[in-house]
Amino acid sequence: MATICNLVIKIAYLPNMGILRIRISATGNNRETLAAEVATVKQQIKTVVGIKYIFGTKNDTIEQVIGDSLIAQNAKMAIAESCTGGRIAHQLTLKAGCSQYFKGGLVAYANEIKQNFLGVKAVTLEKYGAVSEQTVAEMALGIIQKFDVDYSLAISGIAGPGGGTTEKPVGTIWIAVANRSKVYTRMFTFARTRDVNILLTSK
Repeated sequence: MATICNLVIKIAYLPNMGILRIRISATGNNRETLAAEVATVKQQIKTVVGIKYIFGTKNDTIEQVIGDSLIAQNAKMAIAESCTGGRIAHQLTLKAGCSQYFKGGLVAYANEIKQNFLGVKAVTLEKYGAVSEQTVAEMALGIIQKFDVDYSLAISGIAGPGGGTTEKPVGTIWIAVANRSKVYTRMFTFARTRDVNILLTSK
């Protein structure tokens, strides 16, 4: 006698600031069929969304995923923050056991702090400004040397409400991620209120 599965699959989209959770719910009376169909739907979602945009499953947070990856590599990281004022360091240290991989951070708001503690060149700040690809790249490499770590994250931006220009409007954010040999940079333009700009940058 054939088993009737009565399979029903539902997909819910649960957006949060900077992150979208996708929840798959399945009901039916054949567990094997349910598992197979859910696996198929998960693969279809990965294909549509793109695997590079997916950082975890179930209730993973990005802080947990970063921490687990660093622990697996026996690696350490540090952060140089400007416009986020230490918020990212706070997020990382919410995870128990973060001392295994997170060495610390520096809130480098003023240019002289960027120069004196992170080794950002005066000519870089003068030519490109504090909110620039060149500056965050030097911040990222500088914090690696200062804290003797394997990876770093550096952020500089214009959170607002003032400080923006036509060329660099409020919400312009530069982020750099580096290891000891490479630096990856990216610019974001959030153009929101100060609190939201800081939150989105941290996310």
